[in-house]
Amino acid sequence: MTPVADQSPPIQLKAVGKRYVKYEDAPMLITHALRARTRRSRLWAVRDVTFAVDAGDCVGIIGRNGSGKSTLLRMLAGVTGPTEGLVAVRGRVAPLISVGVGFHPELTGRENVYVNGMVLGLNRRELDQRFDEIVDFAEIPDFIDTPVKFYSSGMFVRLGFAVAVLAQPDVLLVDEVLAVGDLAFQMKCFDRMTEIREKGTTVVVVSHNLNAIRNMCKRTIVIHDGQVRHDGHTEEAISLFHELLGEERDLDGHRMAGHGPVMDQAAVVEGFELCKGDGASTRFVESGEEVSLRLAVRFLRDVDGPVFGITILNEAGVVVYANSSSWAGTGQYGEDSTATVQFRVRLPLTTGSYTAQMGIGAAYNEATIAVPPRPILFYVSGSVAHGIVDLEGSFDVQAGEAPPSGNNTGPVSDSKPR
Repeated sequence: MTPVADQSPPIQLKAVGKRYVKYEDAPMLITHALRARTRRSRLWAVRDVTFAVDAGDCVGIIGRNGSGKSTLLRMLAGVTGPTEGLVAVRGRVAPLISVGVGFHPELTGRENVYVNGMVLGLNRRELDQRFDEIVDFAEIPDFIDTPVKFYSSGMFVRLGFAVAVLAQPDVLLVDEVLAVGDLAFQMKCFDRMTEIREKGTTVVVVSHNLNAIRNMCKRTIVIHDGQVRHDGHTEEAISLFHELLGEERDLDGHRMAGHGPVMDQAAVVEGFELCKGDGASTRFVESGEEVSLRLAVRFLRDVDGPVFGITILNEAGVVVYANSSSWAGTGQYGEDSTATVQFRVRLPLTTGSYTAQMGIGAAYNEATIAVPPRPILFYVSGSVAHGIVDLEGSFDVQAGEAPPSGNNTGPVSDSKPR
């Protein structure tokens, strides 16, 4: 009888939890001198996580630092076991979860290729056949016989990734390790991951590069405080991720860039949201889409001519756009009166994460009169351009005669000299 192939998903997790013990002792000598007892507490890095990944799927895992992403990936790699629940990973697993993992620093790159390849399940003959391709992909032919302790982090990553993908694994696990490589090599890696996924390899990617996650993964899991908060469409996952960032950051005491300290507080912000054209609140915007930032304010005392300001920054903290209402003021408001400020703007931004902030100031005064609301973190998608702003330029290429020779690149006149 012909054996039936195992049709179960290559990755399955059921009610998985990972608990660590947190020690809260004073330094050892002081503890011994005072005969203090050891104090310990339990910390759940991951709790009640359940999901499965089918063969040939590419799944992204996102979440802010400390959410449990790397712990989850280490359990999938078999580096650590779960405290509770079941982790089942079937087939040859290639983990890329830290720079230089599986490499011996005293061995050369050549020797580490063979050692690492055999750990991944390749035999000597298979490694001999693939060795040149591994070295070419890693782009380190001049250093392949150098001990890897002299490698840069980028060289570590290139060689480790080359061995992992050319081992043709059933499951490829990739952490933020690729972030240390240069952009050209990252694109090369993403292309190769797409190639092996199409051949049946299951890929799990943990990254803060939301653009890469969006381009590679149709399905993304959001981990927050060690638990799955979303498992589904990537665009919805990215939107939720930004909402969770906004919830977690305690920025009430922060001030909008360019403004001084809060003077005698004259108003409070009761609402701040980013809305689409239909008025629905969102954290996900298409490049070039028109949106509105809506601010609800209540005044605590009489205010003459408040000024409202807006600032948008990219993920590097660079100010993309800043503007304000007229410094002559926007009318008079009495105690306990309210106002709704709506700022409409089209966002021709390149794909990436951005932050929007609004504040309230006094006319002809640099001080703000209310504590600014928490910034809105949102994601822009749909642009293939690079930089900050998508200028929506286009190429017009026409076949025909070559332009006249010469260094003059200015306009050509048809008029004849007089």
